[in-house]
Amino acid sequence: MRYPSLLAAGLFAATLGLAPAVAEEHGHNPPRQSWSFAGVFGKFDEAQLQRGFQVYKEVCSNCHSMKLVKFRNLSEEGGPGFSDAQVKALAETYQIKDENDKGESIERPGRPADAFPLLHPNEKAAAAAHGGKAPPDFSVLAKARTYERGFPAFVFDALPLTGYSEQGVDYIHALMTGYEDAPKGTEVPDGTFYNKYYPQGQVIAMPPPLSDGAVTYAKNAKGEPVVPETVDQYAKDVAAFMAWAAEPHMMARKALGFRVILFLIILSGLLYYVKKRVWKPLGGEVHGLQPELHRTS
Repeated sequence: MRYPSLLAAGLFAATLGLAPAVAEEHGHNPPRQSWSFAGVFGKFDEAQLQRGFQVYKEVCSNCHSMKLVKFRNLSEEGGPGFSDAQVKALAETYQIKDENDKGESIERPGRPADAFPLLHPNEKAAAAAHGGKAPPDFSVLAKARTYERGFPAFVFDALPLTGYSEQGVDYIHALMTGYEDAPKGTEVPDGTFYNKYYPQGQVIAMPPPLSDGAVTYAKNAKGEPVVPETVDQYAKDVAAFMAWAAEPHMMARKALGFRVILFLIILSGLLYYVKKRVWKPLGGEVHGLQPELHRTS
């Protein structure tokens, strides 16, 4: 009886032993971050989303579009919390391609109902402008990117209510902070960069997008930045903004889910109570007949 347990223990140890090798082949696993929106009761930090949008607008939007997000989303509940006037003023800084009443192509100032415009007319043009590879759209990138945490971590990630589904934003933060000098013996072709978290050979075509002090954040009363103006902070802020862009109604969905679960709990209790009340008289009659049946037999 001991052999199956010993075999299971051996397989478990072998799995753990192989995990570092697999991670090294496909890039280091991103470190897990602490996000305000993680978990069942998590919610977005409005100030962080505003900083993240600032990083996107000043840095990332030079290469990455965000075609599925509309300007008006920025003022909706659960988002960055911009006012309608701020959104209207922001939209007007963009030129939107449209058609007039005669069907002629025109360009007009943006409106809150418009989506963020594409930077290039098509993917081929985007690839040609960026060294042969089109930068991915930011709209749902936080949901599209992920990584395998391996056994047994993935088991706990999949648990209901207590699971973890923020691997995408962990990866985005790690990628933007993972640029460093290549280890000895690692060949990095011209025009590419070494990033220890990039899964395809740790060699990436995108240059380091951020640097300390690249974005000037709002200051407090003493004239000091509210948060550090560092690569790590920029990466956290823009990753959180990308998580919101991928799921702008997340907080409403969580609130609805909580109400549904609470309703189901109350409904289950009421159904149990009604069942006891309905079947209690019938149960008494059956027990009352049992002695008569016993004497007859």
